Amino acid sequence: MTRLGPRPGAARHTGPADLAAAHAVFGCLVREVASPAGEVAVTGDEVRVRLSATGVALRCAATRLSPVGAHRYHGPVRRRLDGGRWARVDAERLAALVAAELAARTGRDNPEFVGQVRASREVTAHLLAGRPAVDPTPTGDPAIDAYIASEQSLVHGHPHHPTPKWRSGDPDSWRAYAPELRTAFRLHWLAVPDALVAEAGPVEELLAALDPPRPPAGHRVLPVHPWQLALTPPADPRLRRLGPAGTPVRPTASVRTLYSPEADLFVKTSLHVRITNCLRKNARYELTGAVALTGLLARVPLPRGVALLAEPAYRTVDVPGADEAYGTILRTGVRAHLRPGQTPALAAALAAAPLPVPDPVGWWRRYVGLLVPAVLRAWLRHGVVHEPHLQNVVVIQDPDGYPAGMLLRDLEGVKLDTSRWAGWPPGLPRQVGYGPEEARRRVVYCLFVNHLAGICGALADARPGIEPALWREAREAVAEVAAELDNPPELRALLAGEPLLAKANLLVRWRRDADRAAPFVPVPNPFGGRR
Repeated sequence: MTRLGPRPGAARHTGPADLAAAHAVFGCLVREVASPAGEVAVTGDEVRVRLSATGVALRCAATRLSPVGAHRYHGPVRRRLDGGRWARVDAERLAALVAAELAARTGRDNPEFVGQVRASREVTAHLLAGRPAVDPTPTGDPAIDAYIASEQSLVHGHPHHPTPKWRSGDPDSWRAYAPELRTAFRLHWLAVPDALVAEAGPVEELLAALDPPRPPAGHRVLPVHPWQLALTPPADPRLRRLGPAGTPVRPTASVRTLYSPEADLFVKTSLHVRITNCLRKNARYELTGAVALTGLLARVPLPRGVALLAEPAYRTVDVPGADEAYGTILRTGVRAHLRPGQTPALAAALAAAPLPVPDPVGWWRRYVGLLVPAVLRAWLRHGVVHEPHLQNVVVIQDPDGYPAGMLLRDLEGVKLDTSRWAGWPPGLPRQVGYGPEEARRRVVYCLFVNHLAGICGALADARPGIEPALWREAREAVAEVAAELDNPPELRALLAGEPLLAKANLLVRWRRDADRAAPFVPVPNPFGGRR
């Protein structure tokens, strides 16, 4: 049975970390469970929920009510007690109430869930307490320092995930590698016998920029995340440790992908740590698929101002078990895409707080004019499904702060819509494919619900009441692409008001399923049908 109270001896939490954790759980509950069941009522600036299985009534005030249900909450979540009085519930107690409701609805239990919410809250508290006020190791390049700051700014994490900062391990194991603590460190290196190396692409050329150590004769170097070596030390005596070396790297928002400002190169490492939903390791097909997709996507045009951060090389150990433990993908950097005066920023950082700009409609028009045509044309014209969620897009801003370009990244999320490819490209793993329905769900969720709703909300947090105007602009961008592509049915349905889809992070976490098996739930379409 799910325990409904906090663990024995636990203190009642009321600080900012607990408030953020409670808002995340409440927001997921509203989006994924209560809204689809018709159990949400909005009164004034307050969102109320009545859970049918357990009879629990909850409420929370909102600073902004979103037309896609991506509300911004403030103040405590409260539960109605017997007699009608409302009492604050902390994040752990709220998680227990949600767990009881989900157990009753689904007929299954999840004894990990409440502890994961608690742990996520405690990670957030640790990050808030330990985050340096300024970057202790700046590069001296203002554009690159601003970019690194954006990657390392996501203290609260995904706003629509019940455990956005949950990661396995205690703070002593991960403090030195946490991007939110503005960390920098050196890669650790293995020497791998030539006969045990699997690789593709210009590995040596790219690794040279990282200033690696010199390997023994008959060996090649392989960069590894130092946390990974602590978790999974080499079991094969043929793999020799060379220790830390090379240019300093900065962990990005994903934790396991590291950026070298000096080399302008990303190193996507395997990391046997569960972060939010997944164990963050590079499967063998992801290594080969990254390089194969890089070659294929070089022939798929993107609009002016939009580019892809390529992943042209990988190296791993060609030994079962070690291949996933130490598989490493090399990704090209951001500097080649910048012009003088331009500054890159992670889109998720822009969405994480109010975004004050002098002309929000004009700023937004440029933003959607870059992103929407790029993603929709790639999918509907070329059968390429990008995953443009907020952590997969880097926004290039001009000296006035307006969007001047977009960089799409992380080929792990890029798939081919199998219904739009007559023959499968040679050399591309079959796992790099989606059926048409999964392709549609991923594009609709990542582009509109995760990404555009997040940026739209940040603009509206700074300029209340502007969201309807921004969504009208987004609708016009979709309509222009639809007209260009002869009004495909996927876009006709979208423009006619078909509900959008949101990835159900709470439900997939409750079920303990693989991330790829996540269900989707309907959310309101802000386009409002025909005009």
